[in-house]
Amino acid sequence: MTELLAIRGLGVSYGKVQAVRGLDLTVEAGETVAILGANGAGKSSIVRAITGLAHAGAGEILFQGQTVTNLPSDRRAAAGMALVPEGRRVFADMTVTENLQMGGYLVPKETTQRIEAMFDLFPRLRERRMQLAATLSGGEQQMLAIARALVRQPTLLILDEPSLGLSPIMVQTIFRAIRDLRDGGMTILLAEQSAAVALSLANRAYLLETGRVVAEGPAKALRDDPRVRDAYLGG
Repeated sequence: MTELLAIRGLGVSYGKVQAVRGLDLTVEAGETVAILGANGAGKSSIVRAITGLAHAGAGEILFQGQTVTNLPSDRRAAAGMALVPEGRRVFADMTVTENLQMGGYLVPKETTQRIEAMFDLFPRLRERRMQLAATLSGGEQQMLAIARALVRQPTLLILDEPSLGLSPIMVQTIFRAIRDLRDGGMTILLAEQSAAVALSLANRAYLLETGRVVAEGPAKALRDDPRVRDAYLGG
């Protein structure tokens, strides 16, 4: 497999608070990798550093073999990264279709066709295509945020806490779509507090505590690890 993303010795700080310390992480093309940990473990800081929304105070980030550590976020997006941020952050005063058109700003000639593909992935969005995003449920907004990121067919899809604030039924719906993307060959980096859900679809995972990796390996091995089961999977 080809190494798509490589992080070496990453450090992220906010003032005197060190959120991430000496992190090493890789994502191979075509695999799904989960970053797991409790709230405040450093998951979102890692995601923000990868995408250029937070400064990497130490270490190196390589994407498709090229150093992107100091590139602005728009350059990383143009290179093939797409982020579905925590809290969804859809454009509330735009319709569903307009949100998707914004997602396709880098590929305007292909946007219409790709939006139709997103409606196939999330039929509920087709039903609500002329609604303002602000009027959608939380689960529907999460569908929209994922679809918006996918419109330009990224090389790496990064999801930050996609289950946050959703009902159990909607979590199942969202993760079913993520599983379909995985099975279709999409490379996915998933930062998620719900370890059981994430480990059910990831190939590999990294478990964080206070900004450090405390366990890593194949998802099945972590699911079967008594320490992980007791601390994160309810025994």
